[in-house]
Amino acid sequence: MEIRMDFLDWLDHDTSMKILRCLEDPADLVRVSSVSRSWRHFVIANGLCKQLCLRMFPHFLRVECVIEPSCDIEKASEVGCSKFVEWETLKREHKVYAFLVQGCMSFPFGKCILDAISASSTDNFPEESIRNTVQQGGPIESRASYWSSKGQRDAAVPETLVYKLVADICVITEINIQPFKAYFQRGSPIYSAISVRFHMGHPIHPMDDPLGEPLDDSADDKFIWTYSSPEFPMAQVCHYVFLYFCHDEGGVN
Repeated sequence: MEIRMDFLDWLDHDTSMKILRCLEDPADLVRVSSVSRSWRHFVIANGLCKQLCLRMFPHFLRVECVIEPSCDIEKASEVGCSKFVEWETLKREHKVYAFLVQGCMSFPFGKCILDAISASSTDNFPEESIRNTVQQGGPIESRASYWSSKGQRDAAVPETLVYKLVADICVITEINIQPFKAYFQRGSPIYSAISVRFHMGHPIHPMDDPLGEPLDDSADDKFIWTYSSPEFPMAQVCHYVFLYFCHDEGGVN
């Protein structure tokens, strides 16, 4: 009679962890957790799916907690069984991070902005429209491609740009901003904001024609902002990158 032994019973914990951490495909790790109850317990108890997800997508390190609407964790906490609560939390994280990493791998990273919705003001329309900020490449028809506000006497008065994203739910990992360098002016001055901040949200009412001509107003009364970033000082250079994580619906302000 053939005797089958589980290699997890033969190896110590650290060696098993080193072997399973060599897996780079999340699907392989999910298959490992399907081999047997002991393997599933080992994968979940040690948070291997979560660790792999964070190694592949470090942006998710900023996620503070994982919540499922149907989760009965509150009911378990009322019972007072801490081990049960801890195990349910580990199982939930295993399922969510496995789903999250698979979703991120299924859809390649790309541009999240679909179109411009509005600008708080425009100096010369349409030559300096917000629509220029979503154009790829350099000058258009021998003209510089940029957006310019009308400007304010008070530098503390903010200007706002609102964009529509490509989907209702997007994971934003990087925002690139390129201040305008007026190469046609003496000294090629750079026109840059003092600072920037980002809002995520959704329209209060369905938009009739989101892909029409951008509006020339602040549009703040037309949106509900569910996330607001800190204020970032803007470097007075031609290229600057802001890195941050946000998982939300709607547009970028």
